[in-house]
Amino acid sequence: MSKWTTAQIPDQTGRIAVITGANTGLGYETAAALAAKGAHVVLAVRNLDKGKDAARRVEATSPGARVDLVELDLTSLASVRAAADALNSAHDKIDLLINNAGVMFTPKTATKDGFELQFGTNHLGHFAFTGLLLDRVLAAPGSRVVTVSSTGHRLIEAIRFDDLQWERSYNRFRAYGQSKLANLLFTYELQRRLQGTNTIAAAAHPGGSNTELMRNLPRLVQPLTALARPLFQGADMGALPTLRAATDPGVLGGQYFGPDGFAEQRGYATLVSSNRASHDVAAQQRLWTVSEELTGVVFPV
Repeated sequence: MSKWTTAQIPDQTGRIAVITGANTGLGYETAAALAAKGAHVVLAVRNLDKGKDAARRVEATSPGARVDLVELDLTSLASVRAAADALNSAHDKIDLLINNAGVMFTPKTATKDGFELQFGTNHLGHFAFTGLLLDRVLAAPGSRVVTVSSTGHRLIEAIRFDDLQWERSYNRFRAYGQSKLANLLFTYELQRRLQGTNTIAAAAHPGGSNTELMRNLPRLVQPLTALARPLFQGADMGALPTLRAATDPGVLGGQYFGPDGFAEQRGYATLVSSNRASHDVAAQQRLWTVSEELTGVVFPV
């Protein structure tokens, strides 16, 4: 079978793609590739200045591309609601919602709403954003919600429902793992709820990609990471699984894509599997209920 590349992305003319964290790294590469195929891309970014710079770069590589910005701080539910309100007012439909933004291995910190930073940003912020936009996504035939997870979901055996915010003890690696496991539980439960609609939910992970996510590694680990950095693939390759999940006509709801190389660390986009904990239906449903309670966002499905 041939290697899947951006050359295989179908024409995206007339489609609207909202991408979180699109000013840099995987999000930027995802936006640039979709714009090159004709999509109207919306960069949902925390820093508008960086977002404007990213938009200029996309427009420079794809003259005539339509690129918009919306301010989105996933650490603030108020910001999430404001961004969703702006998008709902501006668009009658959203064809692709790509939940890409994230933080990794951060010190013990809380979001503006008091959630552990990694869980609050990577999962709860995107959960709320998706729920608030889902009516517009459902309005687009053949629409998709793609959420970016990580092989890091294997760093934890299960969601810590008895201490979701890591108040008793904190481990930045396992907390990251919980947030990425939550991304998959969310995707699989969302897909179940989307049965009977023209929308699907899928997930992807970038493998070992050279992006700004590495900036929060502990100081003792950073020298080792610097030595290993040449082994990481570029963000353009890391974005391929997301792009395939978002555009390949053969994708089915609930599928998960990652690199095809050794240990899924690098390579071209292919169908991969997630751990057993991610397929725990009771955990999927419990996380959904808890997430609605914590965010105050109830989905229309």
